[in-house]
Amino acid sequence: MPTAPRRSDPHGSEEVPGPLARLGPPVLAATRAAAVACEPLVGRGDPKGADAAATEAMRAELGEAPGTGTVVIGEGEKDSAPMLFNGERLGTGDGSEFDIAVDPLEGTTLCAKGMPGALATIAVAESGALMSPGPAFYMDKIVAPGAARGAIDLNATPEANLESVARALGKSVDELWVVVLDKPRHEELIARVQGAGARVTTLSEGDVAGALAALLPDGDADLLLGVGGTPEGIMTACAVKGLGGAMQARLAPQGEDEASAVAEAGLDTDRIYELDDLVTAEAFFVATGVSDGPLLRGPWRQGGQTLTESIVVAAGSVRRVIDSINDQDGQAEGE
Repeated sequence: MPTAPRRSDPHGSEEVPGPLARLGPPVLAATRAAAVACEPLVGRGDPKGADAAATEAMRAELGEAPGTGTVVIGEGEKDSAPMLFNGERLGTGDGSEFDIAVDPLEGTTLCAKGMPGALATIAVAESGALMSPGPAFYMDKIVAPGAARGAIDLNATPEANLESVARALGKSVDELWVVVLDKPRHEELIARVQGAGARVTTLSEGDVAGALAALLPDGDADLLLGVGGTPEGIMTACAVKGLGGAMQARLAPQGEDEASAVAEAGLDTDRIYELDDLVTAEAFFVATGVSDGPLLRGPWRQGGQTLTESIVVAAGSVRRVIDSINDQDGQAEGE
């Protein structure tokens, strides 16, 4: 059931600092447009249709962004689907270049099934700042709040990380909440985390949202562990950098074809990527709710307008933004 919207900062889209400031409004417009475009498909059982609607709406808005953006992390090789694909270039061309990491609809199945937590997500960084993992579709990740910087180590056991993070946060292990994707590959990880005494929140999809639960001051988790997508990983890294959090990642191919492609590309699956390897310069992250969830509300209608709730993470700040769109003329306004 929809909940009352949380009061948000109406000026959040204008609060991206530094050389990326000009991109704040068009990037927020892109996630907002994607959310509104696929909202009619929430609960309709059509994941491909919802993904296509979100992608096309986002592409159209990013086409109006100043400068030239290159999709560094998108949907892989272009095919017949209307995807934002790796290497695609967007924008007006009038201005400097920038990198894009994007998942127009994170939680496609959540959207199709009418479940909570689907988001339209994007991260933007200075040109050349985002790691490009090429054919690597999955990575192992550990994400924690800033207080745990120096306390995480992907080469250590889950139990050792729980002990180290608990000490850094001033908690006991049995007070920790850990986010892990609910996938067969994580059965052992979940059992070990719970066996060590910590509690686990499992998500069927959406490890960006899971990472934010561990990063945000009002989040309800302390740590994210496990293997998820590389697009989500790079976007998460942008949010981690903006919030001063802690993160490590390692490429984790999930099949023979992906493993072969990663090896042929000369990528090292033993290498631990630190946060500054994943994002080397200024970046910001934006998400808009598609279906109502604990992080953001999906689009709703009120007084002849469609309203959206978004979050903008940049340079140590977190801003929630409610925008309204006049249903007759499509004009968006900050609440």
